[in-house]
Amino acid sequence: MYHQTSQPCRFERDCEVVMIPVGDVVTIPAGTVGYITQSLGGSFTVFVDGNLFRVAGIDADAIGKEPVQPPSLPEDASEEDVEKLLWNQLKTCYDPEIPVNIVDLGLIYECEMVDAGKDQREVFVKMTLTAPGCGMGDILVDDVRSKLELVPTVKRVVVDLTFDPPWNHSMMSDVARLETGML
Repeated sequence: MYHQTSQPCRFERDCEVVMIPVGDVVTIPAGTVGYITQSLGGSFTVFVDGNLFRVAGIDADAIGKEPVQPPSLPEDASEEDVEKLLWNQLKTCYDPEIPVNIVDLGLIYECEMVDAGKDQREVFVKMTLTAPGCGMGDILVDDVRSKLELVPTVKRVVVDLTFDPPWNHSMMSDVARLETGML
């Protein structure tokens, strides 16, 4: 539910949101009051009428916040610069129920960039979920794909969801363990 540290908000316009954890897309009408319970990675988790909803960064204005700007690269960017930006983008992806990014959670098994010609790249990601039945799986995969597609020169992103090997707590970074109280 909402915590005392939650920030009240009012939807200033109708806004498509994703219901957590089922992943259904619904529209919250203008004038609805809720509480922002998490604002990590450019998206917001909002508590409204007993339910949690994810508001995308591009829709932040609907709850009175600044929309999230897309990433950029300098004109003389190296392959290493692009790769670093890809990993930084992955670190903006959060499970809406856990306040730790998916890289530190250990959900990203690999992120490979391939030259697609004409200064374009294709990106291949292999990732997992904390549990095979996670209702947010499709949403997280879509979040990874859409955030990586924002990186300049990225032509296509393919995300492969796998459960081999299955995720476990030992895959978490020390930062993630500390954040979740598991260190």
